[in-house]
Amino acid sequence: MTDERYENGFLPEDEKPVDYKALFFEYLMYWPWILGCIVVMSIAMYAYLRYKAPVYNVNATVLIKQGDQTKNPSASPMQTMQDLGMLSMASNFDNEVEILHSRTLIKKVVNKLNLYINYKEKQTFRYPADLYKTSPVQVWTTPEEADRLFGPVTLEMTCSPEGKTDIKASYYPGPGTNEITFDKHFDELPGVLTTPVGVFTISANSDSAFAKINEPRTITATIIAPTAIAGIYSSNLTSEPTSKTTTIAALSLNESNPTRGVDFINMLVALYNEDANNDKNEVAAKTAQFIDERINIINQELGTTESRLANFKQRAGLTDLSSDAKLALQENSTYQQKQAENATQIRLIAFLKNYINDPQNEMDVIPVNVGLADQGLNDLIIKYNDLLIERKRLLRTSNESNPAVVQLDAGIRATRANVQTTVENVEKSLLITQSELNQEGKKYATRISNAPTQEKELMSITRQQEIKASLYLLLLQKREENAITLASTATNGRIIEEAIATGTPVSPNKKTYYLIALILGIGIPIGFIYLRNLLRFKIESRADVEKITDVPVVGDVPMIDTKGNPIVVRENRNDLMEEVFRSVRTNIQYMLQEDQKVVLFTSTSSGEGKSFTAGNLACSFAFMGKKVVIVGLDIRKPGLNKVFQISHKEKGITQYLADSEHTDLLSLCQPSMVSSNLYILPGGSVPPNPTELVARKALDKAIEILRANFDYVILDTAPIGMVTDTQLIARIADLSVYVCRAGYTHKSHYELINELEKGHKLPNLCTLINCIDMNQRKNGYYYGYGKYGKYGRYGYGKKYGYGYGYGKN
Repeated sequence: MTDERYENGFLPEDEKPVDYKALFFEYLMYWPWILGCIVVMSIAMYAYLRYKAPVYNVNATVLIKQGDQTKNPSASPMQTMQDLGMLSMASNFDNEVEILHSRTLIKKVVNKLNLYINYKEKQTFRYPADLYKTSPVQVWTTPEEADRLFGPVTLEMTCSPEGKTDIKASYYPGPGTNEITFDKHFDELPGVLTTPVGVFTISANSDSAFAKINEPRTITATIIAPTAIAGIYSSNLTSEPTSKTTTIAALSLNESNPTRGVDFINMLVALYNEDANNDKNEVAAKTAQFIDERINIINQELGTTESRLANFKQRAGLTDLSSDAKLALQENSTYQQKQAENATQIRLIAFLKNYINDPQNEMDVIPVNVGLADQGLNDLIIKYNDLLIERKRLLRTSNESNPAVVQLDAGIRATRANVQTTVENVEKSLLITQSELNQEGKKYATRISNAPTQEKELMSITRQQEIKASLYLLLLQKREENAITLASTATNGRIIEEAIATGTPVSPNKKTYYLIALILGIGIPIGFIYLRNLLRFKIESRADVEKITDVPVVGDVPMIDTKGNPIVVRENRNDLMEEVFRSVRTNIQYMLQEDQKVVLFTSTSSGEGKSFTAGNLACSFAFMGKKVVIVGLDIRKPGLNKVFQISHKEKGITQYLADSEHTDLLSLCQPSMVSSNLYILPGGSVPPNPTELVARKALDKAIEILRANFDYVILDTAPIGMVTDTQLIARIADLSVYVCRAGYTHKSHYELINELEKGHKLPNLCTLINCIDMNQRKNGYYYGYGKYGKYGRYGYGKKYGYGYGYGKN
């Protein structure tokens, strides 16, 4: 919607468009200052960049594996769904990326590389040098002790070629305390520095470290809590997928030392793989522990059984049996073999059942692949172990109240109950099978009932021996298989692109900083100039007047030292002031129509030089050969007397206004000493009722008389912003000159001229600027007429003032 103020294409009367061209040239005049500020800001920015350490970007890409890529027949249902594409791997990949970026893992890297201890060395006119891995002196303290620091500990170490070291230590003993500093000297290293906040070991980097020092060097070591350093690296490290369809993570780190950044990323991936492998090997480790315990027990039982068999044979002296007994024994041996296998399974189930029902193993993985014949039970145990491993991995990046963990706990409890039920069912099935085998064995026992009792005992001992031996061999086999599984675990993350630092720093960006310096170099002086102009509340130049009003300006009167004589215009002279008032005279003549003679001078307040300008303009008209009279209508406190050095006791216009019937007006006009064509009609005695006097018809009559006898009538009136006399006098004027004084007239006061013009309270209004500094450059105007020394308060030497009280400044 168009603003109604701009209807018909015109701007409001009290608003003026901004003259951008003039504004540009106004600031352009200050180009030396702008150029100087640009140079200063550029030098300051160069010094800033000189002392600011560059930051490089170190990046690498890592492939995050999502589990074994081979098809495992015993894979969990979740893995099967992922292989079929029914379940997205994005969530698992996001978890791995979060683990890679976790503060816990980063803190391990900080502790591993001792990144909580930083070494710096001052350089001349440059930022301090980072002495990562190159410091001749090393400081060490445990990460746990460093993590208890209340604030950074600074050790300023001065090393000499002789191997002596002077240390200035600074630390904070507690929160909210002041820094404490003390000195320590070591004749040789290593040395131990004991402080209330920790113990620090200072040693040489190598045996030849001090041999490389040709002169004393000062190394500053700063020890900061590893947790705080981990937070800094966490904020500077970014890890994100390269695309939505891959499981490749892009690692990026901003680091001031490229070597340290490369070491950090390499160690980060190494420790990530180490933690992942530890998780994967947990099931195999638990299985190996279980198998070792079972082997020790079976080994003892097998040794006992073999000893019994040897003792029995030696005691019984068994040598041969009948063929029937052999046949019966052969038939019976078949069932005994089955019984042995059945007993083996029952023993394994009993061992597994005791392990599962043990409360201490409630949240531990269950041993698998221990020789159970029931494949369904093995698959169920594998599924249960996978759920436990997934729960531990989630707890690293979340807590037990996480919905995913809660849901997973419910699945674990349900699966564990299913495992327990399946174990019970398998055990019952084996017991039933054992019962059936025992019944079948009784048939053959009857057939060999006549066999020697010793033979029965022999068979019993042999059967026990076979059970123990087969179980022992089975456990040995499973232990080797588990060892192979433990040794063949692959890493979870594989580096695709090795960590490498950018060749150029990413920060600070010199082009950006120099652009900022250029902007500041231009903006600061322009802003200062704008602010200075904004704070200038007094009129200083013609441009200030033209910004306030559209009233035509008839002239600019320069400031000049009047040396006690306010009349600065001389006859037959071509100096500056003569030319200035000739210009004003010409402009006023151009504005006057035919038969218009009366020119009124007024201003906003006293002291702006209206009497000075009116008097000199009258002289200029007189020197042109015109008969001129200047009338002092500022009858409250006449100022025209001071300009023409007339006594205040002289009669004037007030006598005529008071008694126009009995007073000859022309007799009151005094010839001037300046020119024979110039007459002065002073104000006369100060009346008690000045406003009533100028409102009388006598004033109209007086002006008509003066019109008839003079070519021009100049009226010096009272300040219109202080009294109403001038508005009453304006009825008999043909042209009004509104005087303002540079460096004196307030801009807010001068805006009264717009109200006067808008209300047509002064006829044919124009303005005159008095007391302009001709050597100043302002808003595109350059006054170059030269210097004229000191000027009086009102532009003509002597002090001049009104006794009126004028508002508030």
